[in-house]
Amino acid sequence: MNRRKKINQLLKAHAKKASAKLAPKSKPKYISKADRLKLAAEPSPDSIISPES
Repeated sequence: MNRRKKINQLLKAHAKKASAKLAPKSKPKYISKADRLKLAAEPSPDSIISPES
């Protein structure tokens, strides 16, 4: 592979990675198992029903 082709290949690869990083994400952000357990253990304010009368 000649030098010019190799440089062009690298530049195209870098441009492709940069545009992929700017593209909108289709998957939700990963939440670890420990964090999910913490969130499940915390009582959410919507589920707590307190009598106001």
